[in-house]
Amino acid sequence: MTNLVTVTDVGHVRTIRLNRPEKKNALSLELAWSVIEAVDAAVKVDDVWVVALTGSGDAFSAGLDLSGSAAYSPHSPQTAQLDDVSWVGQFLLAIRKRCDKPVVGGINGVAVGAGLGLAMATDVRLIARSARLMAGYTRIGGSPDAGLTITLPQAMGYEKAMRFMMENRTVTGDEAVTWGLAGEAVDDDKFEARLAEYCQSLCDWSPITLRLLKRGMVKSYETTDLETQLRYEVGNIRMAFGSEDGKEARQAFFEKRKPVFKGK
Repeated sequence: MTNLVTVTDVGHVRTIRLNRPEKKNALSLELAWSVIEAVDAAVKVDDVWVVALTGSGDAFSAGLDLSGSAAYSPHSPQTAQLDDVSWVGQFLLAIRKRCDKPVVGGINGVAVGAGLGLAMATDVRLIARSARLMAGYTRIGGSPDAGLTITLPQAMGYEKAMRFMMENRTVTGDEAVTWGLAGEAVDDDKFEARLAEYCQSLCDWSPITLRLLKRGMVKSYETTDLETQLRYEVGNIRMAFGSEDGKEARQAFFEKRKPVFKGK
């Protein structure tokens, strides 16, 4: 990881911030891999229950930095298979597949192309009212990558996703919520505080519950077999109920008090 990404912990929330404001957080290969490495690192820290992903300055990410030249990958030849889907594919794999902790996208400004793909890979999204979202691929004669053919139809439905990309639409904060690209629009001057507040509120729940919830949701998109998914759900809830946090949650419910979770 490099200084192109900053990582801060407050309570059980880890905030990963793209830190290239002079380029509107455009994705050089080094920045992209730094984000991926930061997400992978958060998975390994038990005290991190929720991850926030946002940008510095007035942008989330303006997409691929077309001015870059040198190829970059942090992987050795022995682990090169991780790059088989390219760094743009690693966004979705890191955030949805390898990270079973909730990742909250804080879309503080423009998100375009691969930058939009990174934003849409997060589990839930808050967006600043002035933020602009655009796929941009038709404009440059390309086709969607960074998982957008998966995440946009999931979030918006097939036809809206097609229209959004084919028509090269740009949507801003409140319109993004209407289109299903984000769950909440926030005034620009209150955005940082609201993002922090929302992430902290998720820490009121057991991290075991949140992780198993995310695993189940992600798994449901990976299987087409109904019975397999139902069995997976039952296995997860057995683990949740059998945990110390699960027992504490039920005891607190009956005692009409706020539970105290330990992540065990």
